[in-house]
Amino acid sequence: MHSRNHWGGSFEMSNSGEEVYNHTNEWDKAALLERYHPQSQDLDETLQSWVLERAENRKKTKYVDFGCIVMSHKALKWIFGSIFLTFLVIGLPIIITKSLPKHHSPPTPADNYTLALHKALLFFNAQKSGKLPKSNGIAWRGNSGLNDGNDTDVKGGLVGGYYDAGDNTKFHFPMAFAMTMLSWSVLEYKDKYMALNEYAHTRELIKWGTDYLLLTFNNSATKIDKIYAQVGGGLNGSSTPDDHYCWQRPEDMEYPRRTISIFQGPDLAGEMAAALASASIVFQDDAAYSKKLIKGAQTVFNFARDGGKRKAYSRGEPYIEPFYNSTGYYDEYMWGAAWLYYATGNNTYISLATNPSIFSNSKAYFLTPQFSVLSWNNKLPAAMLLLTRFRMLLNPGYPYEDMLKMYHNITSLTMCSYLQHYKVFNRTGGGLIQLNNGQPQSLQYVANAAFMASLFADYMQVVGVPGWSCGSTFFPISALKAFATSQVPSPFSLLVF
Repeated sequence: MHSRNHWGGSFEMSNSGEEVYNHTNEWDKAALLERYHPQSQDLDETLQSWVLERAENRKKTKYVDFGCIVMSHKALKWIFGSIFLTFLVIGLPIIITKSLPKHHSPPTPADNYTLALHKALLFFNAQKSGKLPKSNGIAWRGNSGLNDGNDTDVKGGLVGGYYDAGDNTKFHFPMAFAMTMLSWSVLEYKDKYMALNEYAHTRELIKWGTDYLLLTFNNSATKIDKIYAQVGGGLNGSSTPDDHYCWQRPEDMEYPRRTISIFQGPDLAGEMAAALASASIVFQDDAAYSKKLIKGAQTVFNFARDGGKRKAYSRGEPYIEPFYNSTGYYDEYMWGAAWLYYATGNNTYISLATNPSIFSNSKAYFLTPQFSVLSWNNKLPAAMLLLTRFRMLLNPGYPYEDMLKMYHNITSLTMCSYLQHYKVFNRTGGGLIQLNNGQPQSLQYVANAAFMASLFADYMQVVGVPGWSCGSTFFPISALKAFATSQVPSPFSLLVF
């Protein structure tokens, strides 16, 4: 009988001489193994020992020797696992956070005064004439006026300086005044300019102007007989190409530009002396340049004081008189002499500035509103404030005290006139003081008055004086500060009629 191998083949079993075991019998496998494989006992022990050895090997603890520390594999794995887990929980989020783009908070916006100062100084950059440096900062301005002064004896011509307002004329009288005022502001408020990162910029603007002014006369001489007063210009109603008829960019000028020379003009020369002398103090850290400025200031002031040259620089000049006409020159004598004293310490200049005849001829004693308004044409209020500073901070005493006290009193009255309490000047509906009686271009006078009020308040604060008197009424320093801040921060909001 054959059994069938259902796996694909026959499997035959023979029963001859052999015991046949019913598949239903229970098998003693150990006995069966011993019966048919007598050596199996030893084999089983061997197999058993191998199995036990493997079990023992799994349970046996192994160690790692680090020299000074012996640590089990299990502990080492636990430590490394903990470190890895800590990295995942703490370190990885930190790395991811630091790798993300950073969004910085925007810088604090500048206040109105800072913005106004930045823009005001950029105006000078925009008005520059000549070969401009790459750092000028006005992208739409380029070199211009490179042929200016070709009709003079100045080597290289009169290249440089500043254009005036909206046309391309270079008026040296108001240009010099602007440089004096810039220098004064830097001398009084250097730290504020530095805090706003404008100190170096403002010095560069001043030097651009004073370098040019030094070209307008023979600055290497001690005595001169002429000054170049203006480059370019135009006649009212002219139909020929000039700076008024041709309303265009200075870079596009092609018409001829004449240079105007003057052979007398104490007003222009006095203002130029003030500009150069004040700038010499600004540039005291540059000894050679400061010395050059002082020498130039003394030279033009000598020209101003020449008894045979005392006629207003603008008189009879059709290219000057309608635009920047000077109505006197004794204010420039006082102004220029005061700055030359500050620059040199020479008592000759302070003696002149406090000479009663200068005071009388300047008509400062008139005490009329028009004489209390600082402008390019009237330096009296600024000159007397500058000399009041001399009295308050340096207190020179005799022989200058009487006139200095007079200047101090008039300066106090000038400050009183700015206060709305006295109604000396009208104001717009928004509060803007009308120092030029409602005529055009009022803001220049307002800015000058605010500057002077701030200076006088600061001078009083420095010497510990709490305020000043207007007649029988005492006003604290804060009244002047309030006036200044009410006029400057947003002038356009004050132009309400």
